Amino acid sequence: MKILITGGTGFIGRSLSPALLADGHSVTIFSRYPNKVESVFGQKIRQINSIAHLADHDHFDAIFNFSGAPIFANRWSDDRKAVLVSSRIDTTQKIIAFIERAKTKPSVLLSGSAIGIYGDQGNTLLDESASIPASAQNDFGHQLCTTWEKTAEKAKISGVRVCLLRTGLVLGKNGGFLQPMLLPFKLGLGCKLGSGDQWMSWIHMDDYVAICKTLLENDTLAGVFNLTAPNPVTNSQFTQILARLLGRRAFLTLPAWVLKPLLGEMSQLLIGSQRVIPRLLLDSGFQFKYTELEAALADVLHS
Repeated sequence: MKILITGGTGFIGRSLSPALLADGHSVTIFSRYPNKVESVFGQKIRQINSIAHLADHDHFDAIFNFSGAPIFANRWSDDRKAVLVSSRIDTTQKIIAFIERAKTKPSVLLSGSAIGIYGDQGNTLLDESASIPASAQNDFGHQLCTTWEKTAEKAKISGVRVCLLRTGLVLGKNGGFLQPMLLPFKLGLGCKLGSGDQWMSWIHMDDYVAICKTLLENDTLAGVFNLTAPNPVTNSQFTQILARLLGRRAFLTLPAWVLKPLLGEMSQLLIGSQRVIPRLLLDSGFQFKYTELEAALADVLHS
């Protein structure tokens, strides 16, 4: 297949793109930064700098849409929120505009989202059919993901199959949410966050890539999918498992009353709770390689 990826040099794209190449697909990456794709992948992957400049006769069999500024990088000021929104919505709108005018439509659009769309729901077990309470609908994370998904769904009007990828916390090498945690934990300064009772819904990068390939190839699968492992853990459990694998202990606690003024609204990413399961993927027969956190973390840390 001829595949276009936005956000292809990001944390997920750096693993997905080589996997697609290894399967014999032709990969093109959209990046605003000249030569960035070549610096990451060499000359194996084509780079384009503008989706709007694609010609009507340009054709891609599939589009992966992962474009977006990093969620964790900066405190959520009004200006930062605007960047987070525009970096996702503007690119997605350009993809939809290209699909509408393309003479040959892609067969599928696989577009990013996040489990933050569910809001803080405590111990409630959440699958793709979960309702979202009014208390969560004012959360920035919910509003961002909802707008992102609704924009991507417009591709259905052009007859394109749409898969919305509600992504959990991705465990992988050399990046992601785990990377900034490693040094404090190695120094014996690892700590649980807030009460530690909040649920963390995680997924190993190998499984994430395998799911993307499954959704790409199986044209019977469409709609919303939770990209999380089947067994989420609490923050306390995550903290103890990570510390044990690093040969350290973690007795400290970073209270919510410290996190909230320090990080503002972004603190919800750390103390909010989403106990998410990938019901539709399991029902489809997808087999996870990593179902337990300890094995997933051990692979990331020691391989």
